[in-house]
Amino acid sequence: MYPDNTGHAPAPRAVQVHQPTPIRPAVAVPAPLVPVQPGTVPAVASVVLPDGRVVTGYAISPLQPEPVATKPAVSRAAVNVALGGVGFLAVCGGLLLLTTFIAALAAFVHQLVVLAAVIFGGWIAVQVFSTSGHKSGGTTVNIRKAVIKRNRFYR
Repeated sequence: MYPDNTGHAPAPRAVQVHQPTPIRPAVAVPAPLVPVQPGTVPAVASVVLPDGRVVTGYAISPLQPEPVATKPAVSRAAVNVALGGVGFLAVCGGLLLLTTFIAALAAFVHQLVVLAAVIFGGWIAVQVFSTSGHKSGGTTVNIRKAVIKRNRFYR
């Protein structure tokens, strides 16, 4: 984003490491014989820095790691994956049976429709192609012993 400064070489810097010097008390204080209650204020520590400043603060006790719980022989994730796989297989089996049932039902309905079409078509064919005593097809109306066929009067 910013161009490099090429006008002069960077100035060399010496690395300085400062180690703080702890202040030692003039009189050694013996350790208390009574155990310290957990709700008390911790001791104050002071440190003198190389430039002469004094830093004062509470001493921090190191963090104690939490006790490690015993691990089960099989991890929970593996158990969940296995149970999920079993459930998925059960669902797949049910879906397979359901789709098979729907396909069989659709085939049965198709066969019923084809059978009805064949029977109805056969009945129509019998009606069209049968003579059943009439010489010429058409509507026959009997009026007082007279027969009219196709607008012609016969006795």
